[in-house]
Amino acid sequence: MSRKEAILNLRENLVRRRDALARALAGDLSLLQELHQQKTGDMLDAAADTMQDELNSQLLEVESRELSAIEEAIARMEQGLYGDCIDCGKPIPLTRLRAIPYATDCINCRRKSEMSSGGSGTGNWNRIFEDAEVDPV
Repeated sequence: MSRKEAILNLRENLVRRRDALARALAGDLSLLQELHQQKTGDMLDAAADTMQDELNSQLLEVESRELSAIEEAIARMEQGLYGDCIDCGKPIPLTRLRAIPYATDCINCRRKSEMSSGGSGTGNWNRIFEDAEVDPV
């Protein structure tokens, strides 16, 4: 399969994921609104509801960020810029795009970025695994 065909397949996957996330976000928001309108029982129920609201809010934030990244990737496809690293301009390997279809940088530039930010980047999985004492897969 050529790179062009692979990118067309990735576009189809991105569009499907975008649509699924948009539907999920719309459903999650309406569910949160319904939950806020309901009366809670005692203080323990209210605390549990607050904790659940916080978890739902965090999940919505993650899904919203992913949706934005997907929409940006689709826009880059339409502009003919998809698949090229925004830092060095080299093609991002297909294996990386298949793993993270909305990636905007190659792995080398991502590593450099994480190193320059002191390893506090969101993609610093090795540090996360070390902190959790878990071996990365």
